[in-house]
Amino acid sequence: MTHRVFSYGTLRQADVQSALYGRAVPTVADTLPGYRLDQVRITDAAVIATSGSDRHPILRPGTAHDVVEGAYLELADEELAATDAYEVDDYVRTAVVLGSGLDAWAYLAADAGREVGRDRS
Repeated sequence: MTHRVFSYGTLRQADVQSALYGRAVPTVADTLPGYRLDQVRITDAAVIATSGSDRHPILRPGTAHDVVEGAYLELADEELAATDAYEVDDYVRTAVVLGSGLDAWAYLAADAGREVGRDRS
C-alpha cells in the first residue's frame, strides 16, 4: 500500500530521503490550507545527523487565510514507518486534505491539539 505524505521541510531533502528510504522519492508540489509553519529545536542526535540541523519546521493550526507550501511524497508501508521513527515526539502524524483536494498524512506539532479549539477565522 502507498501513503501520501505532505512534506514542508526535511523530507524533501535528497540526503534525508536516502538515509530513510534508500532512494530518491519523487515529490509533487501541493499546499496545505489552514496551517502555518513554526520551528522546533530537535534534540535527537540521529535526526540532527540525518538532516544536518537542530532546527526543523513544524506545522501548527493557522487561520483560514494561512497556507503552507510544500509537496507530497508517495511512500510504501515500511517507508511510512521509517518516517514515523524519524519524526520525533514533537510531531504527530495526522490526516489532512491538501489544497489539491487529495487526502494525505502530515506531521503536525504534537501539542497542536491544544490549539485546534481556538478561533481559526
